[in-house]
Amino acid sequence: MSRRALLVLSMAAALLLVLAPAPPQASAALSCSTVYNTLMPCLGYVQSGGGVPRACCSGIQSLLAAARDRSDRRAICTCLKDVAAGAAGGPYISRAAGLPGRCGVTLPYKLGPNMNCNAIN
Repeated sequence: MSRRALLVLSMAAALLLVLAPAPPQASAALSCSTVYNTLMPCLGYVQSGGGVPRACCSGIQSLLAAARDRSDRRAICTCLKDVAAGAAGGPYISRAAGLPGRCGVTLPYKLGPNMNCNAIN
């Protein structure tokens, strides 16, 4: 698996989680390894296109549910932003950014390497 594809995939998931409102709860922020592993089913689509696997959308929804507070949402965003920055453009970023829509999730901003994760509540 290429690092670029993993970064793009993580970026898409992170944005979804960051945007999802959640009740405040005390918890440790989600780790990047958790974010990446949860979004792993999306990797093939991000790398090659085609159909989005059901497991990919389930992973995105799972991350949204796991983002219980601002700390979690910002952590996910940061993980995805790092991946997006490493992808350096190309089709990977476009495919990853399109995942929310393909999975029936609406985000108020576009996924990408210039996301301001500190602005996420």
